[in-house]
This record gives sequence, C-alpha cells and structure tokens, in this order.
Amino acid sequence: MALQSNQPLPVGYRLQEYTIDKVLSSGGFSIVYLAHDEVGTPYAIKEYLPAALVARSGGADVSISSDENQAVFRHGLKCFFEEGRSLALISHPNIVRVENFFRANETVYMVMQYVRGRTLQFHIQRHRYEFSEAFIRRLFTHLLNGLREVHANKLLHLDIKPANIYITMEGKPVLLDFGAARQALTKDAPKLRAMYTAGFAAPEQYHHQENMGPWTDIYAIGATIYTCIGGIHPQPASERLEDDRIGPLHELARRAFSEDLYAIIDWCLQLDHLARPQSAFELQRALMKDSTQWRADVVVGSADATFTNRLKATLNKKLF
Repeated sequence: MALQSNQPLPVGYRLQEYTIDKVLSSGGFSIVYLAHDEVGTPYAIKEYLPAALVARSGGADVSISSDENQAVFRHGLKCFFEEGRSLALISHPNIVRVENFFRANETVYMVMQYVRGRTLQFHIQRHRYEFSEAFIRRLFTHLLNGLREVHANKLLHLDIKPANIYITMEGKPVLLDFGAARQALTKDAPKLRAMYTAGFAAPEQYHHQENMGPWTDIYAIGATIYTCIGGIHPQPASERLEDDRIGPLHELARRAFSEDLYAIIDWCLQLDHLARPQSAFELQRALMKDSTQWRADVVVGSADATFTNRLKATLNKKLF
C-alpha cells in the first residue's frame, strides 16, 4: 500500500523565527525545507512527518491517521527530539551542525546548518571516472573523523550512503540525515521496517538488531566506497545472506585501484559484524596506511587537481 502524500508547509510560512523558502526534499519519514532567519541566514529545517502515521491535508498542524498509530508516532517524536538534542552537542566540520530544535504544529522540527554543495551521489553519477585512489582515501578519512565523533556520543547514523554525504564548496565531506529516530520507530512499528537503504544497510539492520554498533555504519561506509568505484551499490545484504553474489569490484572500476583498497572494502562488507573493522578509527587507520600505489597520485597531483577544480566549478554554478 502506497504511503499517503503529506502537504508541506507553504512558502512564506513563519515557523518561530524562521521563514520557509522552499522544500529541499520530501520522503516517507520527513520533509526538509530551506528557510531563513530574521537576518537572512539560511538553514535546512527537518520536519518529523512519517507519512504512514500522520497526515497534513490543510493548515499547519498534523493529525494522527488512526488511534493505533498514536503511541508509535509519539515514541518516534520523542526519539527525533532526543536525536536533535544529542546532535546539537556535536560540533565537527564533517557533521551537519544542528542549531536548534523545537516542537510546533503537533510535531518536531530540527534546524540544521545549510550546507551548500552537491551530494556524493551526484558526483558519482557525473565524475566517477575522475575519482583517484588518493581522493577516495582522503575523502573517507575526513568523513570518518566526523563518524568517530558521532560514535563517541553513543549515536549511530544507520543510513550512510552517497545521497547523505555532501561535498561542500571547499571540497569537505559532510555527513547528513541521521537515522536514529527512524531506527527507533522500527522497533514499534512493523509498517516502517523498510526505512533502511538496500545495498548500504548491514545484515544486522534486517535481523538481530541487538548486534548493531559502530561496525554497522562501517558496513555502509564500505558500500559507499564500493559505489564510488563501481558506480552501483553492492548486492543488498539481505540477498547476500541467502546467496552471496556480490560483484567483483575490479571488474566494475573504470581506472586502476590498489589491491589494498579492494581488501579494505571487502573487510568493511563482511556479513559477520565481528569480522569488520570494529571502529571508525580502525578503518581510518587502514585508509591512511602508507602505500606507494596510491600516494603516487598525491605526488603527481594531476588526477586530484583535475577533479577538485571541476568540483569547485560545478559547485559555483546555481545549485537549486
């Protein structure tokens, strides 16, 4: 059964000190708006609006679609609010900054730093052939700095994928769209169990969720690096558990990468959560390991410079 379509807040709507400019994205779990405050500073505002549970057909307030969904919605709302409060304590250049969070219109809003850039998914689709090994290692080493901070605060992301990684105007990766509240919902609402992303979700997100930990996000990092090189995501973990036919990455690559990098990706994508890197630091250390095969790219610099210059040129264009 298809999820209902909820009406977003209208352009110009005043939400406390913020004014809605446009919808940036809309999904089954939330709506994200571009807004500005009284001095014109832009923000991304995420509205908790699970389409399977609540409806907004007119006005600003949301209503619960049925009595049986009331408790589930309230539990998810509490988790969303607590997620915002936890993320607001994290200040890291590779994690989207939560500036404010509040209740209004019978739901919760999370006000985040507005990151001007393009998703990694966009760059994979347009520029994958320009990704050098040095670029990939550097990109994910920086991203893992942010993920280490998240895990240190006893949070998991649970939905790392190219669409949730932004590359800023300066070429800095920023991790967006945390899935903590979404995952909390799955424990009480069977209808929401499909909120993970196939191909990037670890096996324990399908079954045995008590086994989730930092290694769960590590699986998604490995799947994201796999996608950077191969152009497609790996076989979904649920299918791999039945018949593991993950495509050999070297056959999908459009340029040469080291066997060491392929081995790191395989390590991250192990179905057994105990066989993967157990922390972001452990993976980061492997990515930073000395290797003349990839450090040659840094010395020569041509491949990275070409991609970086094109990235900046792309980002300097009108984005929306």
